[in-house]
Amino acid sequence: MLTEAQVLDALRKVIDPDFKKDIVTLGFVQDLAIEGDRVAFTLKLTTPACPLKDQLTREAEEALKAIGAREVAITQTAESPIQQKPLPGVDHVIAVVAGKGGVGKSTTAVNLAVALTQLGAKVGLFDADAFGPNAPRMLGALGRPLLTRGGKIIPIEAHGIKLVSLGLVVPDGQPIVWRGSLQHSFVRDFVTKTDWGELDYVVVDMPPGTGDIPLSVMQLVPLTGAIVVGTPQEVALEDVRRAVNMLEKLEVELLGFVENMSYFVCPSCGEKHDIFGSGGLAAYAEKVGKPLLGTIPIEPKIRKGGDVGFPAALEDGPLGEAYHELAENVARRVAVAASQQKPRETPHQKPFLNIPLKK
Repeated sequence: MLTEAQVLDALRKVIDPDFKKDIVTLGFVQDLAIEGDRVAFTLKLTTPACPLKDQLTREAEEALKAIGAREVAITQTAESPIQQKPLPGVDHVIAVVAGKGGVGKSTTAVNLAVALTQLGAKVGLFDADAFGPNAPRMLGALGRPLLTRGGKIIPIEAHGIKLVSLGLVVPDGQPIVWRGSLQHSFVRDFVTKTDWGELDYVVVDMPPGTGDIPLSVMQLVPLTGAIVVGTPQEVALEDVRRAVNMLEKLEVELLGFVENMSYFVCPSCGEKHDIFGSGGLAAYAEKVGKPLLGTIPIEPKIRKGGDVGFPAALEDGPLGEAYHELAENVARRVAVAASQQKPRETPHQKPFLNIPLKK
């Protein structure tokens, strides 16, 4: 007959590679039940998008069978340990930033949100790019207006993602002409008035550059961290450095980098071409001590998917796998970053920008 001490000692050999601690010490082992040589417990992880859940389950089962367990029943569940949520009902807020436009920031934000959803997480997307709100088109949600209930904005849903965007409020093609104070008010209103419900992640698609809206988001929302999107060539790295410096000055955790348009694979011969060079962003990431979270190729399906509202992360094959790998790496980095962050209060400011929303 197995004892509780024997079972726990065996499970202490299962190490989470991100937290560098065993699953017993981390509190992942819950509801342990032992009956003879049969063992059952709940593996309680920090996020349903944990890419290590199957690995940890397999290693736990192997460890228990090594001490004589004949039957092992492991139930997976997830609950964020976050006590102070950055937004009501939201566990983590991730900003996707770029030092300049045209590097695929919005495409990355949309596909990251989709891929996190496919990993099992509940995800929202705040399209904070007021001057180029492209997320509704990329998610096939154009023409679906935002509604309000009880003074709160109700996100629409597309591909399993809760979406809030100025592109759902302003008629298609109408320019936004705002001075700095109105840009700040837009962020504040959408942050304080949106009813996200219960979500694991909200991904924020930032405007390019280091202007008013990125500053407002970082001041108004306690971000878990930010991802910087760039391309391989040296001229793009100059803007990546500016984005990184902005994060440092505003004390926002840099989770890592995404190299977009990283390479092109010829559909005829299968040869890989580095159109914008190679290695530049990876070398810079190593220099600043942050990981390269994903490399996304130049692929016509990405453009086509964005145009018709079918994100490339939904594709089978290497393209979808690239976005899934990105989402897995982001989930791992977010879990570690959140465990190390100190509580931070969200400034309370009364919204004053009245955006016309249909009831």
